[in-house]
Amino acid sequence: MSLILCLYKLQSDALREAITVIKNDSSEKKRKFTETIELQIGLKNYDPQKDKRFSGSVKLPHIPRPKMKICMLGDAQHVGEAEKIGLEYMDVEGLKKLNKNKKLVKKLAKKYHAFLASEAVIKQIPRLLGPGLNKAGKFPTLVSHQESLESKVNETKATIKFQLKKVLCMGVAVGNMDMEEKQIFQNVQMSVNFLVSLLKKNWQNVRCLYLKSTMGKTQRIF
Repeated sequence: MSLILCLYKLQSDALREAITVIKNDSSEKKRKFTETIELQIGLKNYDPQKDKRFSGSVKLPHIPRPKMKICMLGDAQHVGEAEKIGLEYMDVEGLKKLNKNKKLVKKLAKKYHAFLASEAVIKQIPRLLGPGLNKAGKFPTLVSHQESLESKVNETKATIKFQLKKVLCMGVAVGNMDMEEKQIFQNVQMSVNFLVSLLKKNWQNVRCLYLKSTMGKTQRIF
């Protein structure tokens, strides 16, 4: 039994090697931007039509995308805090101007990777914007006045989401080229372990796993 489990587990050596190859490849070809490293996942023995579509989020030890665009949908206090830390924001008046227009809401959802919202605002979102943000998988995360807005922004940047849709493949950002190899390794390990915990038959549902930088070649890790 233990042998079977070993065959399914992610091999640390293979993962370390893939990360080294990706890092070396990138340093040889100097890019004008910081490349993101993506974990690409292929699943098997899943029927998206019949099986329950899983969805789950996990906070990684290191922020994979520091430049991730976040927007605060805030009350007056949160708008003031957002201004202080240079976070983009919209207040209720701004949301009202969108007038539930599907195209405008879609445009807003596309502009940002994630949204945060004050308690007073989050309750009004279905009425103000309709289901657009929810459909895009970007319904805001609640921020209370007891929390530090800056900490919440960093937590959001460190959180990745796995969601099974209509196809058996997905990709999530797990790192970037400015990170140390050890940090990328820790992020990938945590991402994979969390993903496997969401699957109905754990490792038996994993067909393949790849790592890929924005401009680099794919490296198979499982």
